Amino acid sequence: MTLLSVENLGVSRRGRPVLQDVSLQVAEGELVGLIGPNGAGKTTLMRAVLGLLPHSGLSSLAQLSPRDRGRRVAWMPQSREIAWPVSVETLVTLGRIPHLAPGQRITEADRSAIDRALARMELQDFRQRQATALSGGEQARVLIARALAQETPLLMTDEPIAGLDPAHQISTMRAFAALAAEGRAVIVSLHDLGLAVRHCSRLIVVDGGRIVADGPPLSVLTPDRLRASFGISAWFQDTDQGPVFQPLEVLG
Repeated sequence: MTLLSVENLGVSRRGRPVLQDVSLQVAEGELVGLIGPNGAGKTTLMRAVLGLLPHSGLSSLAQLSPRDRGRRVAWMPQSREIAWPVSVETLVTLGRIPHLAPGQRITEADRSAIDRALARMELQDFRQRQATALSGGEQARVLIARALAQETPLLMTDEPIAGLDPAHQISTMRAFAALAAEGRAVIVSLHDLGLAVRHCSRLIVVDGGRIVADGPPLSVLTPDRLRASFGISAWFQDTDQGPVFQPLEVLG
């Protein structure tokens, strides 16, 4: 089942095109890595798909009402500011708002969703901790848990593993892969090509405001594409512990 359909999407700022002719579909079971150099248009693409930026073309999500969109897709932006000194559990509970009628109290089903989100991000022991007192990496995990608690068919998250330690980078990507294996879909923007190759079922390369490659990781990250879009070389080995991809040198 298709969870997102985008056709000829474009975004302009001050009369200058920053995103052009983007078309893609995302189906159940996919973990899609959105990659590309800084300034390529990844965040713009995600925000436009969600209807958060004026755009041309069509996005199946942007056409929905805000309430319906909140039930179809969970969104975690790059910004990680937590403004209020609430408990971790309270903050994660906010992910259930799209599923509640005005004035409705959370149900046992909501509590179960919150428990699952805390467990996926290994935050069970943090429930009553004040969210604003946590480290930056811990706060990032709490915000991911809030998005997971929405339990939507599609999760979109912009650089969620930036600032996490290696263990939590890996566990977060594994959590996303588990969601895909359950029949949901995840679109994750990231810069770590090694983790992208190891965990994503599909990579989309954005460069210069356009999609320049889309497919399985090893068909996308060819030597020519690495040179053209990232200006690097890399080493790859398919090992008995899975694929290992390591960027090596900056190419002149």
